[in-house]
Amino acid sequence: MKFLDAEGLDGLTMRKLGAALNVQGGALYRHFPNKAALLDAMAEKILEGIGDPLPDAPWHDQVSILGARFRTALLAHRDGARLVASTHATGATIALGDLAVTIFCGAGLAPAEAGALAFALGYYVLGHTIEEQTQVHPSSGDEWQSRKAHLATDVSPQYAEAIDSLTSTDPTQRFAYGLDTFIQGIAGRIQPAPATR
Repeated sequence: MKFLDAEGLDGLTMRKLGAALNVQGGALYRHFPNKAALLDAMAEKILEGIGDPLPDAPWHDQVSILGARFRTALLAHRDGARLVASTHATGATIALGDLAVTIFCGAGLAPAEAGALAFALGYYVLGHTIEEQTQVHPSSGDEWQSRKAHLATDVSPQYAEAIDSLTSTDPTQRFAYGLDTFIQGIAGRIQPAPATR
């Protein structure tokens, strides 16, 4: 994980990792048959504990806690969101999905809809965090700042103002706003429980 934090995902190769660990590249293949297997193992490490039980709270608070927990885990390592997004279903991501589905079903949704919403939650957290981390560590050749400077002439004034606000707002506030909006949308789909006599 130290290598990832220092070099980023683009700098991670089996050869470079072997050199950093002072072992021949071939020695790594005894533990990981290929780079995909290495990335899966790293994703598991990043998301360790993501499926731990949540506090006893209303479903919407649990979703908020789970989303924040997921984002925090991804932010703990450079390019953590990109790395996790590039892996296949691992035990940790399955535990995360299972927990989200359980929350949504407990709120009154059917398993199929709960599953779709669990994926949507994951996509939101990953997408937001990838953008967030890219702004901190842009990839080589990224010209975001120069592209942003041209926005005033290339797009509507409203869009330019929206982008300016987006890039100058604290990422934690942006994340919380989006997650809260997502949760409110789900709340609108849940049928109220019938009144009991």
